[in-house]
Amino acid sequence: MKAAAFDLARPVDLADAATLLAQPGASALAGGQSLGPMLNLRLARPALLVPIAHLAALREVSETAAVVTIGACVTHAAIADGLVPDIGMNLLARVAEGIAYRAVRTRGTIGGSLCHADPAADWVTVLTALGAEVATSGDRTLKLRDFIRGAFRTALNPGELLRAVRVPKLSPAARWGYVKACRKPGEFAHAMAAVLVDRGVTRAVIGATGGPPIVLEGEAVTRAPDLPGLDAVDAHMQRVVLGRAMAQAGLA
Repeated sequence: MKAAAFDLARPVDLADAATLLAQPGASALAGGQSLGPMLNLRLARPALLVPIAHLAALREVSETAAVVTIGACVTHAAIADGLVPDIGMNLLARVAEGIAYRAVRTRGTIGGSLCHADPAADWVTVLTALGAEVATSGDRTLKLRDFIRGAFRTALNPGELLRAVRVPKLSPAARWGYVKACRKPGEFAHAMAAVLVDRGVTRAVIGATGGPPIVLEGEAVTRAPDLPGLDAVDAHMQRVVLGRAMAQAGLA
């Protein structure tokens, strides 16, 4: 199938992009690795597409002693190739290298993945576990767990863009685990879990549940999680994956 007809407008800067995206039926286009197939299957029918990956303000990367800030349109490949500062353990590069295939990583972006908010996307689970924040073009800063409202739903307002992701750096004593179960390499996960132990925080995040990530804190991490809405097989897969992630983080 081919996409239904739409208009295309290329913004010159963030302000121009926000104006275009405030129009009814407008949709941002970053890497297009999720939106492209949805257009062709006519699961998405925007009246106006606004490409944003070329905007320099969305491709900036910076770091302080405590945080790495990644522009929304930085690609998975750039992260996998070490073009983004390490937060510790080479963690971000390792996660990025496991996303889909090289062709997808070359086009797909970290911000596009978060804004698409697929429950089975790696960055949704991983960055929630790391306590990441997002900065928007509306001068808002949100914890990622508050930004993701549900499956394919975020807290962005009309005309608002995700501008950057702020990821806390890990301490030298940090412990981490991340496991996902896929039918074959490169596919979306059917179960996934990330576990972080660092600076007095113990956090586990379960993804690929069909809704927003399930976040467990403190002692709740080591208890069998309640997984409402999942059938027995899916719940078993999630608990197995969580157990393996906990073992990687030294909790089991």
